[in-house]
Amino acid sequence: MSTITLAPMEGVVDYLLRELLTEAGGIDLCVTEFIRITDTRLPTQTFHRICPELKHGCRTRGGTPVHIQFLGNNPEMLAYNAAKAARLGALGIDLNFGCPAKTVNRHKGGAVLLKEPELIHEIVSAVREAVPADIPVSAKMRLGYLDSDLALENARAIESAGANSVVVHARTKLQGYKPPAHWQELVHLRENLSIPLVANGDIFTIEDAHRCREVSGCQNIMIGRGILRDPDLPAAIVASQNTQCMDERWARSLSLIKRFTEKVVTAPETPEQEHPYFINNPRRYLDGRLKQWLSMMSKSSANAQVLFDKVKRETCLQTLSQIIQKAS
Repeated sequence: MSTITLAPMEGVVDYLLRELLTEAGGIDLCVTEFIRITDTRLPTQTFHRICPELKHGCRTRGGTPVHIQFLGNNPEMLAYNAAKAARLGALGIDLNFGCPAKTVNRHKGGAVLLKEPELIHEIVSAVREAVPADIPVSAKMRLGYLDSDLALENARAIESAGANSVVVHARTKLQGYKPPAHWQELVHLRENLSIPLVANGDIFTIEDAHRCREVSGCQNIMIGRGILRDPDLPAAIVASQNTQCMDERWARSLSLIKRFTEKVVTAPETPEQEHPYFINNPRRYLDGRLKQWLSMMSKSSANAQVLFDKVKRETCLQTLSQIIQKAS
């Protein structure tokens, strides 16, 4: 059985986006934005801020399970905080060895750890031992840092440390997001691992999903930027309706945009820590996130481009809302 996971895009896919995108259908699992771990035992409120789903079974309101992702290089502290997340109700723990951000890498987090398979093994092993056996532990990595020479060694380090699965973004850190994703390099990894390998990178269309599965041999895929460009993509992949009317797909995507806008505009005025979406400035939040989302959608939808052109210079909350609600 194949699955589709919503990628943990830092600063993009938060609680509200997870709620709306999973309601659109096709997504089997979500992973939170990463929680940065240094030498600190984090308070409960940090977990609830990044993953409010903990308050209702660690699932989105539509019932999709959510796993919590951690990023760091301290095995002991990662293990401690992972164990705490499990006690709070986390359904799964994910470890980030793929983030290419310079700031993160400079502080020895994310993809830079792909230079040290032994440390990766130590981190995964510590977390696996700290988390109850019935809670899956996974890891997300890239093919490597500067090259893919250590790809299999890193993947095996993750597997031998007790992880239940591994996601591989089919590029190195150096390659960033430059096309193409090298799905063919996942074949060797998949053939030499006994745990499931999830393919990630450059899945923007139904055809991309089918081709990724065919080239890599991985039936499980993770989609990131492709969902932002086309929120209906996971449902469309599941339905495999290659000839589906684009107008119908835009109507479903627009419905998500309208509900997103409505939820922000009508959210109750409460202290930030009590707010359902942790928004203490609805105008700034809507202005930033809405335009960010529409800009991504514009890359694959002419309708989204038209709507983006209408709102990109507008800053008034009510006017933004009116433009969105009148869109068709």
